[in-house]
Amino acid sequence: MSPVSRREMLVAIYPRYRQADRRAKALILNEFCAATGYHRKYAIGLLARALEPKRRRRRVRRHRYGPEVIRLLSRIWQAAGYPWSVRLKAVLPLWLPWARRRWQISPVLEQQVLTMSPRTMDRALRPSKQRLGRRLYGRTKPGSLLKHHIPVQTAAWTETRPGFAEMDLVSHSGNAADGEYIHSLNVTDIVTGWVETRAVLGKGQTGIVAALAEIAAALPFALRGLDSDNGSEFINHHLVRFCRQRQIQFTRSRPYKKDDNAHIEQKNWTHVRKLLGWDRYDSPEALAAINDLYRHELRLMMNLFQPTVKLQRKVRIGSRLQRVYTPAQTPVDRYLSHPDVPPQQARRLRELRAQFDPFELSNVIGRKLHRIYQLANSRQSPSAPKCSAAA
Repeated sequence: MSPVSRREMLVAIYPRYRQADRRAKALILNEFCAATGYHRKYAIGLLARALEPKRRRRRVRRHRYGPEVIRLLSRIWQAAGYPWSVRLKAVLPLWLPWARRRWQISPVLEQQVLTMSPRTMDRALRPSKQRLGRRLYGRTKPGSLLKHHIPVQTAAWTETRPGFAEMDLVSHSGNAADGEYIHSLNVTDIVTGWVETRAVLGKGQTGIVAALAEIAAALPFALRGLDSDNGSEFINHHLVRFCRQRQIQFTRSRPYKKDDNAHIEQKNWTHVRKLLGWDRYDSPEALAAINDLYRHELRLMMNLFQPTVKLQRKVRIGSRLQRVYTPAQTPVDRYLSHPDVPPQQARRLRELRAQFDPFELSNVIGRKLHRIYQLANSRQSPSAPKCSAAA
């Protein structure tokens, strides 16, 4: 008999057992023990408290690690840039030899820190994480009054027309975040997947607006909506005025919620970071070379010859979530399939694609990337080898 069946039988005979006299209770008890296989004394205890609610004793966890261990763990965690517990577990063996030079650490204290599990680290650092929950990660902070005038976009665009886009900046600062360096302004259309990118030197509001105006002119459709993060390069009066003058719907994502801008985050990797890497670019020559690539061969390759897929729906199959994607299409084909495309614009785009050889575009992109790599600031760039354009 299964545990569920035993429980059902216990609940069924409980009222009859409670109302029976002593002789009848003995017969009921014999039947119950024979059917369930329980010991007689155990069955009596079950029938005595069958319908009473179970009382669970709360287990009190003993504190295995003292305040000195938690203080040392917190110091390393803060110095390492607040990594999450699994990464912090791997950081400790590398950082502890250097920590011995700064603080007096006994072998017992060091062994206790090394034996902590990631889950225990989460519990130990929870008070510190709550205090740091409202810290600002950026270097600038926009005015709260202007920020509250820009609505928050918490879901994907419901529009089916091209022209509603997400934008973001990708920094090319290398190993140092000081000084002025180049950023890539990335704009991707939600419906078609069309991407336009421009490089700007610094995060000045005027430069961002000028690059955005150039991107809007390069798009094959009108720019109707923009969604950004909460950085000061976007939340400013210059960009708000630019959107109002052009009747562009301007929204922002929730702070610290990268999934709100999932489309542009994916394009930041495929269209910028995968090509330029993490090197530092801070010269006018590098700015001109990167923009020359963005304005010509790269935009043609990505928008005319690189098919992409889009998430169509999610299907729940038991405990597994299956994602169903649309057939792969290039951004230009996805735009040409839209019913609102003007015939002249469609003919112009088809003629534009017919003019270029994708193999030649790939060769030119490789040569320009090789030239851009030579313009990187090698003193403030990572030492990892760069990937070739073909890779």
